[in-house]
Amino acid sequence: MPPAPVPPPKPPNSPASTAPAAAAYDPCATNLGAPEIAKAAASLPQDPRSGQGWNPEPVAGNYNECAQLSVVIVKANTNADNANTRALMFHQGKFIPKGVPDTFGFNGIDASACTGDTVALKFSNGVPGLESIVRYRWNGSNVELVANTA
Repeated sequence: MPPAPVPPPKPPNSPASTAPAAAAYDPCATNLGAPEIAKAAASLPQDPRSGQGWNPEPVAGNYNECAQLSVVIVKANTNADNANTRALMFHQGKFIPKGVPDTFGFNGIDASACTGDTVALKFSNGVPGLESIVRYRWNGSNVELVANTA
């Protein structure tokens, strides 16, 4: 007796498909591809050292639309080995263009020291133990320097 025929596979768009559903949009999740980041980077004056604009693709960050304060770090749009970096700060997803302390030179964030209203920017030259952390906080109306830590 011949084996029973095998039914053809279901097409991918059929109701019985097991393809994963698209993830629901979460405005409170970190989103380093948010269009607000590219708009903010494009609005900055050129990098003072290279004379170039800023690359909208973040080096690091924790941008989200819900945080009182979030940040991304962008670098000058140049092929230089040590391109300038700059932190861009956001309040509830909106770029804060003025009234933010100088934020040049940082190349990372310390996620363990960040909260919903505080960001911790890091400078590291690659030598373990010699990182510098600077924290900034949203005080209800603007950004203020909180502390420098080792």
